[in-house]
Amino acid sequence: MLEKLIIQRTLRVPASTGVAGDGAAVARQLDAVLLDAGFTASRQLLEHVGGLAPGPATDLAVTVVGAVRELVGDHVRHNAYFLRFPDGVPDTTEFWLERLRAAVLAGGGDPAGAVVRPGLNLLDLPGYGTYRHTYAELLAAHDDLIASAGDRLTRLHLGGTAQAEAERLYLSMAGASTPLGAADLAVLSQLAVACADGPQPATIPVRENRAVLNGVRLVLGRPLVAVDTTTDVLRLACHVSGGDATLGAPTRFRAFPRRERRVLLAALHDVVGASPAKLADVARHAERWKRLGERLHPHEYPRWPHAADVFAVARGERRVPSLAGRAEAAMRAGDVGAATSVLSAAPGLLLRAADRLLRSAPADARATVVGAVTGALGTASGRVLCSLREHVANRRAPASARMFVGRSQRAWVGPDARPPLPGDLVDELSALLDAEIGARLPVFDRPLLVDPAVLDVALPLSGKASAGGFAVLPRGSRAVVTGDRLRFFTYWRQSARRTDYDLSVQLLDRDFHTAGQVSWTNYRHGGVVHSGDLTEAADGATEFIDVPRNKAWAYVVPQVNVYAGEPFDAVAESMFGYQTRGRGRRGAPFDARTVRARSELRGNGRVALPVVFAAGSRGWEAIWLHLYLPGTPSFNQVEDNTFTVADRVRALVERDYLTVSYLVGLWRHRTDVRVWDGRPPAEPVTFVGLEAPDGLPDGSDVYLLDRLAELLPE
Repeated sequence: MLEKLIIQRTLRVPASTGVAGDGAAVARQLDAVLLDAGFTASRQLLEHVGGLAPGPATDLAVTVVGAVRELVGDHVRHNAYFLRFPDGVPDTTEFWLERLRAAVLAGGGDPAGAVVRPGLNLLDLPGYGTYRHTYAELLAAHDDLIASAGDRLTRLHLGGTAQAEAERLYLSMAGASTPLGAADLAVLSQLAVACADGPQPATIPVRENRAVLNGVRLVLGRPLVAVDTTTDVLRLACHVSGGDATLGAPTRFRAFPRRERRVLLAALHDVVGASPAKLADVARHAERWKRLGERLHPHEYPRWPHAADVFAVARGERRVPSLAGRAEAAMRAGDVGAATSVLSAAPGLLLRAADRLLRSAPADARATVVGAVTGALGTASGRVLCSLREHVANRRAPASARMFVGRSQRAWVGPDARPPLPGDLVDELSALLDAEIGARLPVFDRPLLVDPAVLDVALPLSGKASAGGFAVLPRGSRAVVTGDRLRFFTYWRQSARRTDYDLSVQLLDRDFHTAGQVSWTNYRHGGVVHSGDLTEAADGATEFIDVPRNKAWAYVVPQVNVYAGEPFDAVAESMFGYQTRGRGRRGAPFDARTVRARSELRGNGRVALPVVFAAGSRGWEAIWLHLYLPGTPSFNQVEDNTFTVADRVRALVERDYLTVSYLVGLWRHRTDVRVWDGRPPAEPVTFVGLEAPDGLPDGSDVYLLDRLAELLPE
C-alpha cells in the first residue's frame, strides 16, 4: 500500500479522505497501541483520526499500526532457542554434552558407555537448531516489560493526502543529487507509477534514478525524460529487463515489443545526433551493447541511423577513444599536464582524479593541477565537491588501511601505499572547496533550528552507503547509545531451501585486536550471552546476543554470517537490529519499545557487518558500517573473520567523515543558526533533525533523514 510506504519513509501519516464522524474511541485505541510499539501520534494526527467516522478511522489506524510495527521488526514473532534467555543459557560444552546424551537416550543406549563416532555432525543431533517451545510459551516464561522513561518514543505526524505525500516523496527521491540504494530504487519505482502524470522534478541528476523513472514511463507509454547519454539508454534497457540499472552486474535482456524498440532506438539516435562524441561511452560496455542489439534489431529501422552507429562501435567496426582512455594514456606516458588538460573537459572526472594527479605531478607542475581543479569547482556537482572535501581531509597522513567499498557494499581492504598530500596543499584545497560548497548551500528565509543529535550524521553522499529500515544512518554516522545493556537481534525467513544464519559478536581492544567472541560455538564470554543457534527458518527464526555496556572492550562488532543456504539478497526476509535496556529490565527477548534501529540485510556477500559499537569520551556510540564481506560459499563463522573484520572496522572508525555539523558550520556564515533545546520555537523555522518535534509553528519546514540529501549543495 502506498500509505504504508509513505509512513515508513517519512513518519508522516497521509490524511484520510473518509467521511467525517466520531472516531474518538478509535483515536484513543490507536494512541495506546502505538505506545506499545514505541510510537506516539501528534496532536494533529489524533484529532484527524478522532474526526473521522469509525469505519475510515479504523482503516487508517490499522494502516498506521501495521506500518510502524513492520518498521521496527514487530510484525513477526521473535522466538529464542533458549526459553529464558538471557537467563538459563548453559555453558557451551555442557549444552553439547546434553545434546549428545539426549541422542544416545533417543537411540535406547546407555549414556555412560556411549562412544562418539568419528565424523558425527553435531548440528544433526536431536533437538538442535529448532525451537523446542512455542512463542506463547516464551512469553509466558518472561515477565511483562514495564514501561520506562528510557524507552524509545518516535512521533508520527499528520501529512497531506496520500497523493500529495506521494508526490512530495517522489519529487524528493527522483530529484535527489545522490545515488539511491537498491531498496530506495524499488520505492522510487512504485512512486513513479503513482506519479507518472503528476509534477516531475526539474532535473534528475542521478542516472540510475533516470533509468527507474524511464522504465516506468516506457512501460506506460509516456515520453522518456532526461536521456542525454548512450549509457542512459543502456541503463534503461537493463532496468526494464529486471537487471541492474547501475550496470554492476550482467543482465539478460528480455524481448522488447516493437513499440519499445522504436522508443529506445529513437533515443539513441537523438543522443548521438546531438553529440557524436558520446559514442565514446559505448566501448566501456561493448558486450552489453552487442547483446542489446540482438534484441533491438537496429538494422530494421534505417530512419534512425545514429542508433546503428552505437552498435557499430560496440562491434569494433568504429573506434571512438574515450576521455578517460586518453587521460590514462597520458598518465602512463608520464605527462600529468596532458592528462589534466584532457580531464578538464569533464569536471567530475578531473576532481575524482585530483589526488592521483597531484601525487604524480612534479613539484613545479603541481600549481597547474591546482589551477585546473580550481577551474572545475564551479561546474562540478555538489556531491562530487563534498566527496572530494571528505577525501582531502583524510590525506594528511597514510591511513592504517585503504578500503574500497563497491556499489554492492562489498568491502576490500589493502595497505595504503600512497604518499600523503602536503599539509599546505590540503589546507588550500579545503579552503577552496569550503568556499564553493558554502556558496551553493540552500538559502533559508527563516532561522535554521538544528537538533544536536543530527550533527554526527554523515552526509548522505550515496544511498548505497546505507540500508532500508528504521533509524538507519549513512555509513560513518555516529549515534550515542544509552541504557545498560545492548541486545542485538537478527531475523531471517528462508524462501526455497533450508537456510542457516548465525548472529555473532567479535570483541576488540583499543588496538583492534580480538579480545573474544560470542557465537553458536561460544555462548558466553565476559557477560555477553547468545540466545542459541537456529539452523532453519521456514517460518522465520531469530537469534539474539545480550551485551553489557562496560569498558571491558573498546569495540563490539556484531556480524551476521550465512552458514548455509540462501544469501541475504535471496531470502524472503532478513533484518538486523539492536535494542537497549536499563539494568534489571527483563521482559521478553524482543520488545518494540526498546528497538533503537532496524536494518534490512540485502547486500551482496555472505558476511554482514551492519554497525560497530565503540566506547569513547561520550560513552558508547553506534558507528554505522553497512559492509558485506564475500565470505565462503558455506560454513562462515566469526572465528574465520577475525582479521578481515578488524581491518575493515579500523579503516572506517579512523576515517573522518563529512557530517551535518560541517554544513551547519558553513551555514553560520550566512544564516541564523540555532541549536534546538527541546522547546518549541516562537516563530517558523527550518528544522533539521532525526525526528520532527511537536509544536513547530505553521510555516516551518522540516528536514529529517528522508530529506537530508536535499541539504547538499547543488
